[in-house]
Amino acid sequence: MPGRRPEDSSSAAPTGAAGQATPAAAARRLVAALAPVTPLLSELGGVFVAAGHRLSLVGGPVRDALLGRTPADLDFTTDARPEQVRDLLSSWADTHWDVGITFGTVGARRGDHVVEVTTYRSEVYRSDSRKPMVTFGDSLEDDLFRRDFTVNAMALDLPGLGFVDPYGGLGDLADQRLRTPGLPEDSFTDDPLRMMRAARFAAQLGFAVDPAVTAAVSALADRIEIVSAERVRDELVKLVQSTRPRAGLTLLVDTGLADRVLPELPRLRLEVDEHHRHKDVYEHTLTVLEQAIALEPDGPDLVLRLAALLHDIGKPKTRRFEPGGGVSFHHHEVVGAKLAAARLRALRFPKHVVDEVARLVELHLRFHGYGTGVWTDAAVRRYVADAGPQLEQLHRLTRSDCTTRNRRRAEALRRSYDDLEERIARLREQEELDSIRPDLDGNDIMTILGLPPGPVVGRAWRHLKEQRLERGPMSRDDAVAELSRWWAEQPEASA
Repeated sequence: MPGRRPEDSSSAAPTGAAGQATPAAAARRLVAALAPVTPLLSELGGVFVAAGHRLSLVGGPVRDALLGRTPADLDFTTDARPEQVRDLLSSWADTHWDVGITFGTVGARRGDHVVEVTTYRSEVYRSDSRKPMVTFGDSLEDDLFRRDFTVNAMALDLPGLGFVDPYGGLGDLADQRLRTPGLPEDSFTDDPLRMMRAARFAAQLGFAVDPAVTAAVSALADRIEIVSAERVRDELVKLVQSTRPRAGLTLLVDTGLADRVLPELPRLRLEVDEHHRHKDVYEHTLTVLEQAIALEPDGPDLVLRLAALLHDIGKPKTRRFEPGGGVSFHHHEVVGAKLAAARLRALRFPKHVVDEVARLVELHLRFHGYGTGVWTDAAVRRYVADAGPQLEQLHRLTRSDCTTRNRRRAEALRRSYDDLEERIARLREQEELDSIRPDLDGNDIMTILGLPPGPVVGRAWRHLKEQRLERGPMSRDDAVAELSRWWAEQPEASA
């Protein structure tokens, strides 16, 4: 077998996140963590062994159980070929599906548990193809060797619950280190998406990345371009929604991988932010992301996090050096919104995510005109109307965008935003602020003016909405009078 030879799994490893890192201790920890599903594991393992096959729980579920976490998924690997797996699961499970059978995976559900069983395999990308070639194997050790990282290359043999760790994953788990089972250059050449996974696991697990892995990512960053945008997007989403996205994003930028998948982020480096001269825009952006995460009320908010990550990407294109040594970034929020939308579309994000992120980026500076104290009720209404259902996200993004070390300035910004939110709350008590519409609808307009459906009705509706934003709620009589006044000024009125 090429690359690193299997390590002696009987040798003791350092104590760390996985507890006492010895195979015997690991087996005990696994059995304890997996106790709720042990009957299912033993039963399914017995089905495969009775048919003359080997079955093992593998990868993330084993890693998470060793970390004391309840595995969310149950992933298995076997020497049985996909058609044999399908036949075995069909007789054991309540239902099964084989949409992934071409790649060796069959899924099934038994009671409340969903399982996926995959035939031993390896995936290799040719230099001219975005689709990996799948090769099925016969050895668990070979299957584990071809997995992304040693912490994901451990298995639990079933039904006997024997711990299998040929490449030192237990020691790396204890040391909180990401290392590949074989040479990282070979691993990333075979499957370039593993480079994105290195960043994702650094963010999700908080593990240090082995220097050899980092060097290989830097050397092979161009290789990511062979992977589909959808697969890159999925890894980026998992990274951004992790508990420590800074670690993963830093790896992407430092290795040059971000230049291929999210080039707007590294371009922020060394761009001086006029509001935060002590930091470059790149560091400011990572801080804003962390502060936005701290304000999330109900877990990861992908739109908010993407908006925080992309809110200043218009600055490099709008930077101007002013007389006297100043720097300006006029209209960077407008430029940034367009760049954010283009990048998210290129990564195949859903349209609603693209639109919502771009909207937040475009609006993120709007609040800064409020601090002058001259906002009218009409301006507050427009702020709410423009934000629409994203108002709470805009609140969080705007508050997160304050990273100044000047305590007095930070406190002044906080007080100003508190005051804005209080004004919004007071207006909500007086009027339907969250769904501002004209006081007359389209049918009213057509009846009053004697018009058929058409563009003139739309113009009248928009005019009345502007009046609603400017003046607040009007009585029906006042709305009719305003409509009549507007109509008298239109060229169609005298036609």
